[in-house]
Amino acid sequence: MTSTDTAINEAQLRRTAKRRVNLKMGFLIHLLVFVAVNGGLWLMTSINGGGHWRVFPLWGWGLGLAIHGLVTLVNLQGQGLREWMLDSELKALRQRQP
Repeated sequence: MTSTDTAINEAQLRRTAKRRVNLKMGFLIHLLVFVAVNGGLWLMTSINGGGHWRVFPLWGWGLGLAIHGLVTLVNLQGQGLREWMLDSELKALRQRQP
C-alpha cells in the first residue's frame, strides 16, 4: 500500500466520519429543540391553566422526531447493507463488460 492509497483511504474515512457526525448532530439538535419547545408549552399551559391542547404538538412533533431518529439509525447501521449492494452491482457490471 502506497502513501497515496493511505491518503485516499484516510480521506474516505474522514468523509464517512463527517457524514455520520452530521447525521447524529442533526438528530441531537432536533431532540433538544423538541424538548425545549414542548417543555415550554407544557409549562406555559400548566401555569396559565390552558386546556389539554398541549398534547397535540407533543404527539405530532414526537412522531416526526421518532421518524427522524429511525432514519438516522438506518443510515448509520445500514452502511454495511449499502456497501454489500454496491459491491454486488459493481461485480455484476464488471461481468457484463467484454
